[in-house]
Amino acid sequence: MALDNTDKKLLLYLQEDSKQTTKELSYKLGLSVTAVYERIRKLENTGVISKYVAILNRHKIDRDFIVLCHVKLTQHKKEYVLQFEREIMNLDKVTECFHVSGDYDYILKIAVKDMEDYRNFMLSKLTTLQHIASTHSSFMISEVKNTTAIVL
Repeated sequence: MALDNTDKKLLLYLQEDSKQTTKELSYKLGLSVTAVYERIRKLENTGVISKYVAILNRHKIDRDFIVLCHVKLTQHKKEYVLQFEREIMNLDKVTECFHVSGDYDYILKIAVKDMEDYRNFMLSKLTTLQHIASTHSSFMISEVKNTTAIVL
Protein backbone atom coordinates (compact mmCIF):
# COMPACT_ATOMS: atom_id res chain seq x y z
CA MET A 1 0.00 0.00 0.00
CA ALA A 2 1.35 3.42 -0.96
CA LEU A 3 1.26 5.90 1.91
CA ASP A 4 1.07 9.63 1.27
CA ASN A 5 2.57 12.25 3.58
CA THR A 6 -0.72 12.67 5.46
CA ASP A 7 -0.89 8.92 6.16
CA LYS A 8 2.69 9.01 7.40
CA LYS A 9 1.96 11.94 9.75
CA LEU A 10 -1.21 10.22 10.96
CA LEU A 11 0.71 7.03 11.70
CA LEU A 12 3.35 8.97 13.61
CA TYR A 13 0.67 10.70 15.73
CA LEU A 14 -1.05 7.38 16.43
CA GLN A 15 2.25 5.77 17.43
CA GLU A 16 2.86 8.63 19.87
CA ASP A 17 -0.63 8.28 21.39
CA SER A 18 -3.26 6.02 19.88
CA LYS A 19 -5.92 7.30 22.28
CA GLN A 20 -6.10 10.67 20.54
CA THR A 21 -9.56 11.40 19.22
CA THR A 22 -10.25 11.82 15.53
CA LYS A 23 -11.11 15.41 16.38
CA GLU A 24 -7.64 16.01 17.87
CA LEU A 25 -5.99 14.30 14.91
CA SER A 26 -8.08 16.24 12.39
CA TYR A 27 -6.88 19.51 13.96
CA LYS A 28 -3.23 18.42 13.75
CA LEU A 29 -3.57 17.20 10.16
CA GLY A 30 -5.85 19.94 8.85
CA LEU A 31 -8.48 17.42 7.74
CA SER A 32 -12.11 16.80 8.60
CA VAL A 33 -12.95 14.32 11.35
CA THR A 34 -14.58 12.08 8.74
CA ALA A 35 -11.46 12.11 6.53
CA VAL A 36 -9.26 11.14 9.49
CA TYR A 37 -11.67 8.38 10.52
CA GLU A 38 -11.70 6.98 6.97
CA ARG A 39 -7.91 7.05 6.74
CA ILE A 40 -7.57 5.20 10.04
CA ARG A 41 -10.10 2.58 8.94
CA LYS A 42 -8.21 2.12 5.65
CA LEU A 43 -4.91 1.71 7.51
CA GLU A 44 -6.51 -0.85 9.84
CA ASN A 45 -8.29 -2.76 7.07
CA THR A 46 -5.14 -3.03 4.94
CA GLY A 47 -3.11 -4.27 7.92
CA VAL A 48 -0.78 -1.27 8.14
CA ILE A 49 -2.11 -0.84 11.70
CA SER A 50 -2.16 -4.34 13.13
CA LYS A 51 -3.31 -3.61 16.70
CA TYR A 52 -3.41 -1.10 19.54
CA VAL A 53 -1.67 -1.84 22.84
CA ALA A 54 -0.93 -0.34 26.24
CA ILE A 55 2.79 -0.06 26.97
CA LEU A 56 3.49 -0.74 30.62
CA ASN A 57 6.10 0.93 32.79
CA ARG A 58 8.40 -2.00 33.73
CA HIS A 59 9.56 -0.17 36.87
CA LYS A 60 6.00 0.09 38.23
CA ILE A 61 5.36 -3.66 37.82
CA ASP A 62 8.72 -5.01 39.07
CA ARG A 63 9.92 -6.21 35.67
CA ASP A 64 12.81 -3.79 35.19
CA PHE A 65 15.68 -6.31 35.12
CA ILE A 66 16.18 -6.93 31.39
CA VAL A 67 18.17 -9.87 30.08
CA LEU A 68 19.22 -10.63 26.52
CA CYS A 69 19.69 -14.38 26.38
CA HIS A 70 21.38 -15.96 23.36
CA VAL A 71 20.29 -19.54 22.77
CA LYS A 72 22.00 -22.19 20.67
CA LEU A 73 20.08 -25.31 19.69
CA THR A 74 21.66 -28.77 19.58
CA GLN A 75 20.72 -29.15 15.92
CA HIS A 76 18.95 -27.09 13.26
CA LYS A 77 16.40 -29.75 12.45
CA LYS A 78 13.04 -28.32 11.47
CA GLU A 79 11.24 -30.20 14.26
CA TYR A 80 13.65 -28.83 16.90
CA VAL A 81 13.24 -25.26 15.66
CA LEU A 82 9.45 -25.47 15.57
CA GLN A 83 9.25 -27.14 18.99
CA PHE A 84 11.52 -24.51 20.55
CA GLU A 85 9.46 -21.69 19.06
CA ARG A 86 6.19 -23.23 20.30
CA GLU A 87 7.59 -23.62 23.81
CA ILE A 88 9.02 -20.08 23.92
CA MET A 89 5.55 -18.69 23.11
CA ASN A 90 4.36 -20.04 26.48
CA LEU A 91 7.04 -18.33 28.58
CA ASP A 92 5.46 -15.08 29.78
CA LYS A 93 8.72 -13.50 30.95
CA VAL A 94 10.08 -13.69 27.40
CA THR A 95 8.86 -10.46 25.80
CA GLU A 96 10.64 -10.86 22.46
CA CYS A 97 12.24 -13.74 20.60
CA PHE A 98 14.30 -13.43 17.42
CA HIS A 99 15.55 -16.25 15.21
CA VAL A 100 18.97 -14.95 14.14
CA SER A 101 22.04 -15.84 12.14
CA GLY A 102 25.49 -16.07 13.64
CA ASP A 103 26.94 -17.99 16.58
CA TYR A 104 23.57 -18.38 18.29
CA ASP A 105 20.17 -19.37 16.91
CA TYR A 106 17.88 -17.15 18.99
CA ILE A 107 18.01 -13.98 21.05
CA LEU A 108 15.43 -13.69 23.81
CA LYS A 109 14.51 -10.49 25.60
CA ILE A 110 13.44 -11.42 29.10
CA ALA A 111 11.88 -9.07 31.67
CA VAL A 112 12.16 -10.21 35.29
CA LYS A 113 12.20 -8.65 38.75
CA ASP A 114 15.88 -9.18 39.59
CA MET A 115 18.82 -11.59 39.27
CA GLU A 116 17.22 -14.12 41.60
CA ASP A 117 14.03 -14.07 39.52
CA TYR A 118 16.12 -14.63 36.38
CA ARG A 119 17.95 -17.54 38.01
CA ASN A 120 14.63 -19.13 38.95
CA PHE A 121 13.36 -18.59 35.40
CA MET A 122 16.50 -20.21 33.95
CA LEU A 123 16.34 -23.21 36.28
CA SER A 124 12.61 -23.85 36.19
CA LYS A 125 11.63 -22.75 32.68
CA LEU A 126 14.32 -22.10 30.11
CA THR A 127 16.69 -24.98 30.86
CA THR A 128 13.78 -27.44 30.87
CA LEU A 129 13.18 -26.82 27.15
CA GLN A 130 14.44 -29.57 24.91
CA HIS A 131 17.19 -29.21 22.29
CA ILE A 132 19.03 -26.27 23.91
CA ALA A 133 22.79 -26.75 23.59
CA SER A 134 23.89 -23.55 25.34
CA THR A 135 22.85 -20.09 26.47
CA HIS A 136 24.69 -16.83 26.99
CA SER A 137 23.10 -14.03 29.02
CA SER A 138 23.76 -10.30 28.94
CA PHE A 139 22.18 -7.91 31.42
CA MET A 140 20.96 -4.41 30.65
CA ILE A 141 22.96 -1.72 32.42
CA SER A 142 20.88 1.21 31.17
CA GLU A 143 18.31 1.80 28.50
CA VAL A 144 19.62 4.20 25.86
CA LYS A 145 16.69 3.96 23.45
CA ASN A 146 13.41 2.09 23.58
CA THR A 147 10.68 2.90 21.10
CA THR A 148 7.94 1.06 19.30
CA ALA A 149 7.56 3.84 16.72
CA ILE A 150 8.54 3.22 13.11
CA VAL A 151 9.23 6.48 11.29
CA LEU A 152 8.28 6.33 7.60
